Amino acid sequence: MLHGSGPGVSAQANWQLNIPSLAQHFRVVAPDIVGFGATERPEDVVYSLRCWTDHVWAFLDALDIETVRVVGNSLGGRIALQMAADHPDRITKMVLMGAPGVGMTPTEGLAALRAYEPSHRAMSDLLRNYFAVNPSLITDELVEIRYQASIADGAYEAYRAMFFDPRHAGSALGITESEVRAITTPTLLVHGREDKVVPVQVSMTMLGLLPHADLHVFSACGHWTQIERANEFSAVVTDYLGRS
Repeated sequence: MLHGSGPGVSAQANWQLNIPSLAQHFRVVAPDIVGFGATERPEDVVYSLRCWTDHVWAFLDALDIETVRVVGNSLGGRIALQMAADHPDRITKMVLMGAPGVGMTPTEGLAALRAYEPSHRAMSDLLRNYFAVNPSLITDELVEIRYQASIADGAYEAYRAMFFDPRHAGSALGITESEVRAITTPTLLVHGREDKVVPVQVSMTMLGLLPHADLHVFSACGHWTQIERANEFSAVVTDYLGRS
């Protein structure tokens, strides 16, 4: 399970409501990707799609995991697409949740996410205004987890470097129609209809390009289907990944 790229993001914050349910049916691994969460932030690292993807491959190799089913949220979904392009024989299925793709354009939610300046209030406003349709679902505990992660040693500096420092290529996440059409991995696209960060139209476009894709849209739901509709999300993913 691959998390997204927002400030203070981690595998724990992204997937804490889903791992217990999915772990009843699958072996679940949820790493913090380099530069995020509790990872180290090497001074010589160059953050990019290639860097993040290679880190996930190295993580899987270290655990002697040859083939996987990947669930990717936002940036994690873009990494999953790259993994499927790299080694299609190792990715048996993908779930891409609110993932960027063909047709992605700048959004108000993405701008707010990138403009984050660390404070408890700023994190609360960001999550409640741009990530969830029903802000009451964003608990104080979740806000605190994300805020504390966003002010961990080096975390904010790494976040700014990823997307604003020209030495890095973290913002270069585009993908072409021809690249998408070449990905044959069975894929479930999952999207919140009211997503303010990655519009649902992106998944609709990807549905028409990926050769073996299905689409599930949650109504009255924003960018965090795994939190806003946690039980239903876990059920949909379990059903899809469990099919032969």
